[in-house]
Amino acid sequence: MDKLENILEWGGVKKEIIFLILSGLALIGSIFHFTIFGVNLTWIPIILCGIPIILEAIIGLVTEFDIKADVLVSMALIASIITGEYFAAGEVAFIMQLGALLEDLTVAKARAGIEKLVRLTPRTARKIDGTKENVIPAEQVKIGDILRVLPGETIPADGVILTGQTSVNQAVMTGESLPVDKKSGDHVSSGTVNQFGSFDMKALRVGDDSSIQRMIRLVQSADAGKAKIVGIADRMATWIVVIALAAAALTWLISGEIIRAVTILVVFCPCALVLATPTAIMAAIGNATRCGFLVREGDALERLAAVSVITFDKTGTLTYGAPKVITVQNLYDELPRQELYSLIAGAELRSEHPLGKAVVRCFTETEAAEIPCSKEFIMLPGKGVQAIVKGRKVLAGNIELLSAEGIVLPDSVKNQAEDYLKNGSTIIYAAVDGKLSGFIALSDTIRDDAADTISRLSETGITPVLLTGDNQGAADNIAGQLGICEVRANCLPEDKLYQIEAYQSRHKQVCMIGDGINDAPALKKAFVGIAMGGTGSDIAVDAADIALINDKIHQLPHLLQLSKRMMVTIKCNLIFSMTLNFIAILLAITGILNPVIGALVHNAGSVIVIINSALLINWKKK
Repeated sequence: MDKLENILEWGGVKKEIIFLILSGLALIGSIFHFTIFGVNLTWIPIILCGIPIILEAIIGLVTEFDIKADVLVSMALIASIITGEYFAAGEVAFIMQLGALLEDLTVAKARAGIEKLVRLTPRTARKIDGTKENVIPAEQVKIGDILRVLPGETIPADGVILTGQTSVNQAVMTGESLPVDKKSGDHVSSGTVNQFGSFDMKALRVGDDSSIQRMIRLVQSADAGKAKIVGIADRMATWIVVIALAAAALTWLISGEIIRAVTILVVFCPCALVLATPTAIMAAIGNATRCGFLVREGDALERLAAVSVITFDKTGTLTYGAPKVITVQNLYDELPRQELYSLIAGAELRSEHPLGKAVVRCFTETEAAEIPCSKEFIMLPGKGVQAIVKGRKVLAGNIELLSAEGIVLPDSVKNQAEDYLKNGSTIIYAAVDGKLSGFIALSDTIRDDAADTISRLSETGITPVLLTGDNQGAADNIAGQLGICEVRANCLPEDKLYQIEAYQSRHKQVCMIGDGINDAPALKKAFVGIAMGGTGSDIAVDAADIALINDKIHQLPHLLQLSKRMMVTIKCNLIFSMTLNFIAILLAITGILNPVIGALVHNAGSVIVIINSALLINWKKK
């Protein structure tokens, strides 16, 4: 059976498309009585499309005793061939394979998210033995080992810093794009990246117990726990087969005409039923694509229609994920705001720190003056920068930098800065010529369309929830501006996962929207995962069912309404196809329909289903 399955899978979608084109041309040719060497052209679709259906049905019955729609189709094909109704057999085979192809095209592409997470795992570590430094494979690191991490290297294990100061990019774990300053006594996690200074650390958790390995397990377990929606035709297949066989047998016994029994099997074929769902999904996917959504899972829109809660990551999703200068506060009139801003930008001009780059970018965008050049630039990891700008010594950094220079921060300045810190801003203090001169506050900025998007989602009955790795103050500030009532702050990847599990345990289907590596487990676990395709990480996109290519979240309400409209279309298709089947069966029992006319009626039903589904392509709620 395995070899048989491999043969059927050979060639993939390209083979199916070629076979369908040849079968369609053959059916058209048979209408005009064309033949090849005297052979009826309808044998082409019977062989190319019909035989794979029959083999799939046999494999399902033998290996799993799984009765699907293809069992009834196989019986109709075989009965039509036995009675010489070759055109009916070819038509049914062609329509069913067309439906199967549409389903295949809506199935998600193979994912590489977990593989990319694995590649984040450090390969080597610098182990310190006395005065020696040895590079060893990361898997050989043991608890208690002393490790050295240089700038730009990935931290090989969870542990605590013994000596040195640095800034660490923790996006893998928290989703925050800004590095976090670390010093002796602070904890660091495997998979995060050391940005600037070198440091020595003691390994506390290694191997499978490390943070990055736990992240990989979270993604794997979340994916394994997500149930897949089964097609309605396959769910009803067992009953359809039993009813069809019983109706055909009784009709044959009562009428004595086997042709009526064959006609019943042909019209009982769930052609329109099979096409009802995939055609609607394909049309809705086309609509979603035009609005900037890449639907990676065939049934994602079907699941999205049942969502009642949407959980949002903050940084990069509801905000732009890039710090912006929101205020420049000068303390003395002799050093005006414009001049202070110019000196700080000049000092940060050669900085590699994201905050320093943000100051330079914002100065360039908002100020008319040019940034002055700096001399004697010094990067002080974990503290800030020092430089000579316009002949003046400028310090720009945190409180530790000022303290090291003997500069005391007055309570009035602390209180002023505290107001910004409570709202999640980051402060860069500045001293000029050894004197505290002011500070700059930087903060992530909310997307222009975020507030309107949240408002429109709430109007549709959806509950928005903010899940963020940020502190409670910053989270509450953003949520307040956007009108989000439910907030969960200080969330690590496992915390976001548990929050989603909690909602789903209360029978609330959750859609998760995020952009970072740390969002991958939650995106996998959620009933539907949507990743920011433009600013998001590859791993987040691979973990999601849908990717928002242009990062314009204002289209989210349309996507939700589209999913609900798609389900209405599917239900209409199903009701129509079942009604048509019922009428056709009555006509077949009475002998009014023969197999060929029955197949044509079926085709007409399939065409109507396809046209109704196609209306979704340009659908937009008025």
